[in-house]
Amino acid sequence: MVEPEAAFFELADDMDLAEDFVAYIVARVLERRRAELQLLERDLSKLQAVVKPFPRISYDDAIARLRAKGFSIQWGDDLGGDEETAISEDFDRPVLIHRYPTQCKAFYMKQDPDRPEVALCVDMLAPEGYGEIIGGGQREDDYATLKRKIESHQLPLEAFQWYLDLRRYGSVPHAGFGMGIERVVCWLCGVHHVREAIPFPRMLERLEP
Repeated sequence: MVEPEAAFFELADDMDLAEDFVAYIVARVLERRRAELQLLERDLSKLQAVVKPFPRISYDDAIARLRAKGFSIQWGDDLGGDEETAISEDFDRPVLIHRYPTQCKAFYMKQDPDRPEVALCVDMLAPEGYGEIIGGGQREDDYATLKRKIESHQLPLEAFQWYLDLRRYGSVPHAGFGMGIERVVCWLCGVHHVREAIPFPRMLERLEP
């Protein structure tokens, strides 16, 4: 994982950073590794379309799109692989889906003050059905709120004391994301399974190295 975290970032800043990051990576790979991509018979036109701005849709919009495609998904359900593929089919570049229901996301995601039922979070889906390559959002920076969320999720408070201590004497707004390196490599190379993008994948017949 590549996991940047930035102080004084809110959700919009986080999405800008994720977009800049992925657009730069694709441009750099096209510039420096075109021969390898051609060796893999990658359709370069698909990658050349990956330029800013990336489309951004809300979770609400994503649910509406999926229902229009015949999915029997309800508001509050998380998106699985089939749903992510169906949404990505509508775009020729990565799409950012933001503000999922809080019940779908980790306790440390900050709630939207205007809509407490959704979290200030974002997932980036790669095109061509490669699924989620980035997940992140704005973090809860209030000590009391964070402690209450840990307790409401029935998590062991002592295990998160170090995390609470980071906010005990005051904090700042901050946001970040995690990018799955192998998932991005899989998409960029146009290979069919993420294990093909891992140097030593763990499989049934090989647990090590």
